[in-house]
Amino acid sequence: MEAKLKELKALLSEVYDLENVAALLHWDQSTYMPKGGAKARGRQMAVLEKLAHEKMTDPKIGRLLEELIPYGESLPYDSDEAGLIRAACRKFEKASRVPAEFMAEFTAHTAESYQAWTEARPADDFSRVAPYLEKTLEYSRRMADYFPGYEHIADPLIAFSDEGMKASTLKKLFAELRRELVPLVKSVTDREPADDSCLKKQYPEADQWKFGLKVIERLGYDFSRGRQDKTHHPFMTKFSLGDVRITTRLKENDLGEGLFSTIHEAGHAMYEQGIQREYEGTPLAGGTSSGVHESQSRLWENIVGRSRGFWEHFYPELQRVFPDQLGGVPLDTFYHAVNKVQPSLIRTDADELTYNLHVMIRFDLELAMLEGTLAVKDLPEAWRERYRQDLGVAPPGDRDGVLQDVHWYADTIGGVFQGYTIGNILSAQFFEAALSDHPEIPGEIRQGNFDTLRGWLTENIYRHGSKYTAEELTKRATGSALAIQPYIRYLKGKFGG
Repeated sequence: MEAKLKELKALLSEVYDLENVAALLHWDQSTYMPKGGAKARGRQMAVLEKLAHEKMTDPKIGRLLEELIPYGESLPYDSDEAGLIRAACRKFEKASRVPAEFMAEFTAHTAESYQAWTEARPADDFSRVAPYLEKTLEYSRRMADYFPGYEHIADPLIAFSDEGMKASTLKKLFAELRRELVPLVKSVTDREPADDSCLKKQYPEADQWKFGLKVIERLGYDFSRGRQDKTHHPFMTKFSLGDVRITTRLKENDLGEGLFSTIHEAGHAMYEQGIQREYEGTPLAGGTSSGVHESQSRLWENIVGRSRGFWEHFYPELQRVFPDQLGGVPLDTFYHAVNKVQPSLIRTDADELTYNLHVMIRFDLELAMLEGTLAVKDLPEAWRERYRQDLGVAPPGDRDGVLQDVHWYADTIGGVFQGYTIGNILSAQFFEAALSDHPEIPGEIRQGNFDTLRGWLTENIYRHGSKYTAEELTKRATGSALAIQPYIRYLKGKFGG
């Protein structure tokens, strides 16, 4: 069995390398590639996707797994070998249902769609990408149909990112969360809003960049195994456990956008950098789900990065970098500015209280598109109407409306956005568990020391990679399944209510 496991690892390593080469091409497309390369890049990525898919569905892997499953079940559940066999089985089973030709076709399409989006958004022109989105919707439905027996057409797409979740589960979770959030948002927005004008002054991009890098290095992002670059829509990507990169975008008249984007993506990257190096080349060498991954970016961005203790340490440094802009601004004013609660148009800039309403809008709209009750041509107006209803604001055009997020233009429609809200909920649940074990963490944050918190996260989450499902990992780390109560306690403790 050990020889067969070694053979399986060798085959899986080839898949892993092909997938990471494709990630490198995507990173290049999103950062430095000239737009003239879009069509060829789509073709190149399609070839790699097809090769990786064919290798992952090789009957030889299927035969090895059949022989190894009983062996894995005979091992302790917590062993790396048993975890690898379980993860490989899940990946093989999903991949085997989808033809390699379909994946190649879809990959080529999303590469072209992404390029169209990069041009359509600044031009505020939804019509440029609408035909691509029509095709994406068709591909998304076809993808779901490779997994017959679903309760809702979105369920297979959701399971790709957050296994164990489905549309009905998320509808119930979101309804429960909305019941708690809506009155809390109202009680806070009924007050005089915080003055955030200190964030809207002129902040030279180069100085923002340097400060952001200094912050994430102190948090624990390892620059010997990573780097940061600029892009249209920030993301984290990994080419190996020794090369985990992040991207950000900066605005010279908005200090918060680049800084918190940088911390957010560093949270994702520290998760990947914390995975056991022995998992390299296997399906274990990655985060276990979209929701758990987002829990780390949101934990570092919000629970840590927007905390008063964090700024008690970093604000004097920030004032030294920007003396003209912040020299006369008290810490209290700055702290309330970065935590201002106000309904807004942009999800990535949204405050902690209203953020999940942005996610719920997208979730409902993509379900409607998949169900056939909302046509792509009607999406911009449906978007505006939901923003009027839920947040009391509406975008003047599509750039800050339906074009603001890259996801539908570079992936499936369905199965992407729910991870953000699951991540918000889990971020508080994990942080509460860390504080239970280490009550000294808040005091250490005030001193600019993040070792204990990062150590707890590494021990309980990062190092395991995909060895456990999200549900298993959450129970192991916190003692309970996903629950909104820690998140609501956190929000009420911070914002009142």
